[in-house]
Amino acid sequence: MQFEVWAPQADRVTLHCDGTTRALERDRERPGWWAAEADAEDGTRYGFALDDGPVLPDPRSRRQPDGPDGLSAVVDHGRHEWRTAWQGRALPGAVLYELHVGTYTPEGTLDAAAARLDHLRELGVTHVELMPLCPFPGRHGWGYEGVSLWAVHEPYGGPESLKRFVDRAHELGLGVVLDVVHNHLGPSGNYLPAFGPYFTETHQTPWGSAVNLDAPGSDEVRAYLLGSALAWLRDYRIDGLRLDAVHTLRDTRACHFLEELAAAVAALAAESGRPLFLVGESDLNDPRVITPRAEHGFGLDAQWNDDFHHALHAALTGESQGYYADFARTPCAALAKTLTGGYFHDGTYSSFRGRRHGRPLDRARVAGHRLLGYTQTHDQIGNRAQGDRLSATLSPGLLACAATLALTAPFTPMLFMGEEWAAGSPWQFFTDHTDPDLAEAVRRGRRREFAAHGWAEEDVPDPQDPATRERSCLDWSEPEREPHARVLAWYRRLIALRHEQPDLTDPDLADTKVAYDETARWLAFRRGDVRVAVNLGGEPAAIPLGTGKVEVLAAWDTVAAPDADGVLRVPGESCVVLTQA
Repeated sequence: MQFEVWAPQADRVTLHCDGTTRALERDRERPGWWAAEADAEDGTRYGFALDDGPVLPDPRSRRQPDGPDGLSAVVDHGRHEWRTAWQGRALPGAVLYELHVGTYTPEGTLDAAAARLDHLRELGVTHVELMPLCPFPGRHGWGYEGVSLWAVHEPYGGPESLKRFVDRAHELGLGVVLDVVHNHLGPSGNYLPAFGPYFTETHQTPWGSAVNLDAPGSDEVRAYLLGSALAWLRDYRIDGLRLDAVHTLRDTRACHFLEELAAAVAALAAESGRPLFLVGESDLNDPRVITPRAEHGFGLDAQWNDDFHHALHAALTGESQGYYADFARTPCAALAKTLTGGYFHDGTYSSFRGRRHGRPLDRARVAGHRLLGYTQTHDQIGNRAQGDRLSATLSPGLLACAATLALTAPFTPMLFMGEEWAAGSPWQFFTDHTDPDLAEAVRRGRRREFAAHGWAEEDVPDPQDPATRERSCLDWSEPEREPHARVLAWYRRLIALRHEQPDLTDPDLADTKVAYDETARWLAFRRGDVRVAVNLGGEPAAIPLGTGKVEVLAAWDTVAAPDADGVLRVPGESCVVLTQA
């Protein structure tokens, strides 16, 4: 087979393959590329040495059997026999479920997670969104410090396990979305700088030098990232990609990298006959991210909507620190604004940023499903000092209210694993760095960060302690016990309603009408014939719905029909979904 590598700064490149050594030759057609033929098959170990230096893994390695620092291994994707004929599952009408392989089960493997996918089919979600799978140091971690963007973390089971997982998901009718990180790599185990200008000092990010998307050599770097993205969709039959923190992709070129990626994915979708989609995590509140390329946007299919989360979190908890400050002033009003306009910060002043932020969405042109709505995510839980979920402090009734708002809103809903049964386990920040200096730096940095907010050092979990990861694993005995079973039944009912009621997947943002009482802490909205009423207060609320024939579709607590004046009385910390004609 042919081995090739881009190493424009090298004078010599040597292939070390299965105990043999062979010099690569320059590719006359592609500047900076080197190539050589060598006997190899699936599983053959190999690496490249630059200018007689150490043997390094292939930047395009499909497998790292011994971790990021070891040799690469050949993967023959043609050997896998797919069991399921799969035509794909598009984003409109979807309900996503964010899942971390390492803590979804105690075993922390893709095969163990696949064995639990029946739970997701019964729950009613349509897609499972896997947190990053690329190799990273050690066994356990969140995955956002990965390297080898074409490979699967070996402790999770490697490439064949991912294929088995995807096959099982598709067999159950579930699409699979993969979280990919293009904005930084490593730092541990990141050998890309040895091969070429994969990073640039022209721009800086929270992780240091930016990935090179616009400086000299960036054509090949962009091709590297595009190739990785397409490989997940093609070789593993993934249905969509979640792109981490796209606002940190620094690119001044006329065609932004996101637009180029969207075009490449659209071409692959047309070629494969499957709907494929891209979801960005964006802090920009910039409609261009989700505006089609034909309308001069970047062309992503959707984005995470943190503004909805922040408004909901402030309304539920009363928290007002940090970025919650602007939402906490009048949280019901903030919720109403996001439910009808998508963004809260749409050119308004952001006290957290100390400047104006965002721009308005055109509700006549932007479909509601292009925004993802959620009550919790890995970030919003794991980046708290103790990784506490909403279930640690809120009553089951308030959790039901939160679920109702997220699952009946005009956005594409997304759940974080375990929230559907009010999981009692936290989800904390954990690492398994093999570099002791890096491990200590992460430990100290984490504690220093939260000490500034008043946390005692001993109360901040040690990321390197194996117990931190173990505490974060889901307890699968909980769904059978109360109050978890009641919360799970509520989630199932709400998701079923979303599939049954066309008004709940209507893409028209402008059709959502909201009323609220900030003092009494209730909020109600309508979408077509569906009415949703949520009482976050402790006392019963009288919510005017107007007259008309009413049918209760789901209620957390027993509620009577509206009185003759059309007033619905909702118990404290409770919610109801109904139709009104």
